Amino acid sequence: MNKVTIIGAGNVGSTIAFSLILNNDVEEIALIDINEKLVEAQVMDLEHSAPFVGGTKVKVGGYEDCKDSAVVVITCGVSQKKGETRLDLVGKNSKIIRDILPKIFEQNEDIVVVMVTNPVDVLTKIAVKLYPDKEQQILGTGTLLDSARFRHLIGEHLSINPNSVHAYIVGEHGDSELPLWSTASVGNMTLNSCNKFSDTDKKEIFNKARNAAYAIIEGKQSTYYAIGAGTAKLINTILFDKRTVLPVSHYIKNHYGVSDVCLSMPVIVGRKGVIARLCIKLSPEEEKLLAKSAKTLKETFDKVW
Repeated sequence: MNKVTIIGAGNVGSTIAFSLILNNDVEEIALIDINEKLVEAQVMDLEHSAPFVGGTKVKVGGYEDCKDSAVVVITCGVSQKKGETRLDLVGKNSKIIRDILPKIFEQNEDIVVVMVTNPVDVLTKIAVKLYPDKEQQILGTGTLLDSARFRHLIGEHLSINPNSVHAYIVGEHGDSELPLWSTASVGNMTLNSCNKFSDTDKKEIFNKARNAAYAIIEGKQSTYYAIGAGTAKLINTILFDKRTVLPVSHYIKNHYGVSDVCLSMPVIVGRKGVIARLCIKLSPEEEKLLAKSAKTLKETFDKVW
């Protein structure tokens, strides 16, 4: 059964559910939240949208819904506020993750866990450390959204559809992330081989992508549309075993010069989670920045482990 359980019925969780309904990908969605009035209202509103696009069933759920779900999405926790970085959220949200993970795996040992709550990389590593035998099944949305923003801005600069842009932001989903300009391409043309991007252009595009969340939070307190659409795409990839290359947060050991950390690099995603890793050649500068990003994440993880 293509059923998804979403833990957290706030803006992000409900938008993920809405995106799944619009895509008509799943048979059933169970929403879990400690705020009973909120989750009941969200379910009612989502139910009323389903007849326009398909027949997805939406319900107020409990952890028992994980038993027959293929994917569980974790969006609950304290959200990023104006002036905060994602790493500032680690204390409270790490406690929440430690509490809910046993409830998930007690119901279903084979379920794929998609972490969305921030700081997503640190929380993904906590989950892997608590359940090391589930390493393949535990992944975070990571820089999936950052890479989409990056591709959008590159496409805008070149006046082409961003779907034709192949480019990734990797590392932490946060301030220490880095762009892979060395492998960015359009068609069969690497962007470094054309004369369309000055160093100033590259810096401006990356900074806009990296700082987009701060700008959105400044204007409307939170981000949810893009992460909702991106997470729905990730869920679709898992449910239908599409084996698509996506930049998601996952546990890395002895790869790209870093080890014992969860961060984003492009991997192949399918029904069981992370199916395989790619061997992408990084430039010396990119390797250096990736190591720096990994160090930042390790230091934050050590504070709460």
